Amino acid sequence: MFKINDNYLKLPGSYLFSTIAKKVAAYKEANPEKKDQIISLGIGDVTLPLAPAVIARLHSAVDEMAVKETFKGYAPDLGYEFLRSAIAQHDYKARGVDIAIDEIFISDGAKSDSGNIGDIFSVDNRIAVCDPVYPVYVDTNVMAGRAGDYNPATERFSNVIYMPCTEENGFAPELPEETPDIIYLCFPNNPTGATIPKTELQKWVDYALEKGAVIIYDAAYEAYISEDNVAHTIYECDGADRCAIELRSFSKNAGFTGTRLGFTVIPKALKCGDVTLNSLWARRHGTKFNGAPYIIQQAGAAVYTPEGQAQTQEQIAYYMNNAKIIREGLASAGFSASGGVNAPYIWLKTPDKMTSWEFFDYLLDKANVVGTPGSGFGPSGEGYFRLTSFGSYENTLEAVERIKKLK
Repeated sequence: MFKINDNYLKLPGSYLFSTIAKKVAAYKEANPEKKDQIISLGIGDVTLPLAPAVIARLHSAVDEMAVKETFKGYAPDLGYEFLRSAIAQHDYKARGVDIAIDEIFISDGAKSDSGNIGDIFSVDNRIAVCDPVYPVYVDTNVMAGRAGDYNPATERFSNVIYMPCTEENGFAPELPEETPDIIYLCFPNNPTGATIPKTELQKWVDYALEKGAVIIYDAAYEAYISEDNVAHTIYECDGADRCAIELRSFSKNAGFTGTRLGFTVIPKALKCGDVTLNSLWARRHGTKFNGAPYIIQQAGAAVYTPEGQAQTQEQIAYYMNNAKIIREGLASAGFSASGGVNAPYIWLKTPDKMTSWEFFDYLLDKANVVGTPGSGFGPSGEGYFRLTSFGSYENTLEAVERIKKLK
């Protein structure tokens, strides 16, 4: 008889954002008169349309698919060279970082890559994650059998090293006392919106090199960095090419949440013994992935044109203005909140000692505003709440006014 992967049975409940969607749907069904009043500042999905330069390139690429001479079938394993070259030039060389185009792997998004990257690592590696943390990092390691057993009392897995990110340490992790094999870092951070200066990031690179660990560095929110002392890529740090894998996304910098495009960088200098991780990922990529569509890769390349850069920067400024409105509005009402400076997320301390889910229910019922409970990102997220600036300007203003009236 067939057997299942019983590691899935260790996952507590459903995926965080699925749970939120179910709770909102139930509230709308019970309160039909309020269903059109609900404003979501929860899931980090963009709301502005794709930039005109991107749309124009999509149309031209679609037209190419209608002509025999320009039709494209399967994409190259690593992705089209025109896109990888643009990435190498604009995201790395322009910042003084030398990344070769065969160290860039095009995918359908950073979420997929953050889950799939575990395929090239042994199951007996021990991972370290920030707490709170983007759920995909932990959940996919649970699915792979790498996380150990779940303890409902502590809300932690036995083989995961949790690095608390609290108000006391500025929501930035400290070097762990236990030695991990794989370290997940995300800056600017989801969910807290926190960042660390390049000098602090260099300490993590030095630590990884000393311990023989690898860093999985999620830089999905790099485009939102506004402070000069924050690194836009981990490869700005000396030695990072020997210990770090970087994940990137077009979802937040260019609004590709519905079109799906991302990439992973694995330098050839990153090795386990004599084996390059680049070669392992190339083998995995070629076996399990048939490539992002040609028209989407062309759209991604349009992001790097002068017009694309100007237009996407306008969109980022729009979302960051929303973040400022949320952060300043909450502060004026007496809430304690951080983030929203280098990231589109605001990390709010729940009032009156409410739990994260209690505040979720309270906010939904009293203000008809949806956010994300901090406890859904890990035990250190309890008592906190994430709000996103990806809504419309009008909805953001209205949501903040509603929340302010609760105080």
